[in-house]
Amino acid sequence: MILSFRHYALLAVLAFLLVLPGRISLPPLDRDEPRYMQATAQMLSSGNFLDIRFQDQPRYLQPAGIYWLEAGAVKAAEIVTQDSSLLHKSWPYRIPSLLASTLSIILTAWIGARLFGGAAGLLAAGLLLVAPLFAAESRMATIDSVLLLDILCLQALLLRHFDDMRKGRATPCRYSILYWCALGGGLMLKGPVVLIPALGTLATLCICLRSISLLRQLRSSGGWLLSLLIVLPWCLGITLISHGEFFRRAVGHNLLGKITHAQETHGFPPGYYLLLFLPAFWPGAFSAVRSLPLLWQRRMTPEVLFLLCWIIPHWIIFECLATKLPHYVLPTYPAIAILTAASLSRWSITPLRSLWARLGIGLYAVLWIMAGLAFCTAGPILLYRMEGHFFANALLPVGGSLPLLLLAGWLFWKRKGRDGVFCAIGAALLTEMGIFLCVIPHLASIQLSPRIATSFEQMRPCHDSVLISPSYREPSLIFLTGGTTRLLSHIQAARSLHDHARCDLALVDQKDDATFRKELTRLGTESILYDQFEGLNYSNGHHLHLRLYASSTAPAP
Repeated sequence: MILSFRHYALLAVLAFLLVLPGRISLPPLDRDEPRYMQATAQMLSSGNFLDIRFQDQPRYLQPAGIYWLEAGAVKAAEIVTQDSSLLHKSWPYRIPSLLASTLSIILTAWIGARLFGGAAGLLAAGLLLVAPLFAAESRMATIDSVLLLDILCLQALLLRHFDDMRKGRATPCRYSILYWCALGGGLMLKGPVVLIPALGTLATLCICLRSISLLRQLRSSGGWLLSLLIVLPWCLGITLISHGEFFRRAVGHNLLGKITHAQETHGFPPGYYLLLFLPAFWPGAFSAVRSLPLLWQRRMTPEVLFLLCWIIPHWIIFECLATKLPHYVLPTYPAIAILTAASLSRWSITPLRSLWARLGIGLYAVLWIMAGLAFCTAGPILLYRMEGHFFANALLPVGGSLPLLLLAGWLFWKRKGRDGVFCAIGAALLTEMGIFLCVIPHLASIQLSPRIATSFEQMRPCHDSVLISPSYREPSLIFLTGGTTRLLSHIQAARSLHDHARCDLALVDQKDDATFRKELTRLGTESILYDQFEGLNYSNGHHLHLRLYASSTAPAP
């Protein structure tokens, strides 16, 4: 089967529609997403597109590429909608990840089709599309979806050079230029991190082939200069404006620090990503593991070798880092999806001879079914545990996904792996649509920041009121309140409310309430309770009972 332009166009539309749900309804997720959004909002407000800041603190983690993309998306959305109030709404910032995720699915299909045929390419695209890690990252305004697209561009262009080298023909110069431009773009997104998949694949291929012909095919002698020309102007500018502080923090602390020390309690031993693979790549994980004997037999064929050189160096490097986050190995998932799809569509899976191998695969199959059951039922169960009741529309996806999951398990038992994967993909799609459309919007207890921001907007006494928050210090609150939130200690919060009694409001948790009000009374100011919020801070698991206070001298809301 050969994929035509029509196939790719239909796949693009389908992928776009399937990664679209949740963009508007989801509150700011994680802690990183609102930091990206707030830093971009401040960039647009200040007009400073070089020195990235989160409130008054420099955000020296990576170059400015992702912030420029999000800023462009916000401005484009304002022009299209004629709405000037989008600066502190989440969905415009998620446009780059939406487009990048859609294009990543297309490129995965293209690479898979070029290596193993159209059927394998389409199946690989489907496996990547429903992988929970990809589904989650594709809906957040962070760097990971855009970085994945850049890495896929690099690998697709490298594959073109690899094929041409094997066939003894010169690759047109424009493809080499695109490769080095994509590398420069990756450096503008994530700095040296992009070199791990780019150089890792290239170096491993050269080692396995015992030749540097691929380097010559890429025109590497002049290509590096093109990559440097893309990133050098920004590097010089940020060096001057930050007096070298950017590189000290971004490289010395953020990048090199992750190698030796676990940052922000994200330290795990090697093997973490192998354990995480089952839930992160479900439902394709079982078929991927089952295909390992086939891949070992074909490890030196050019198609399999290329993908293994893509996966293995990247995976090993990040398993060895002290700091580990789930999305660090996301760039390997397209290659894993392609190999899995090839094993299902191109090769016959032979029965395992070893008793231990059969027992291992049997145990993994049981874990796969358990993970699927947990995944398909997680939404309604979570909704009931957190909100105390069910919603009918949250139960509908379960009614569709569970029969498909059980059918997939039965088909795997009958050794009809490809049919089983199709059913499992359907179960994953229904589950994910249910989670993003029917479950998360009903989880009011975890949406503290949106509720607080709405109340603050309605009740603030002055147009330039400031929200003082000593107890709840989430970046999402800062973003949703337009950057007007100040994070102070309880004593400082009481003094600030006393000093700006007519306009400011204070948000205090119940456990800190006595200390705050005691200091306020000592200063001779009385407080008025405006609103209360009870819920869960999902970033740290703490249950909060927050109170919104104003000074007694403030105008009535």
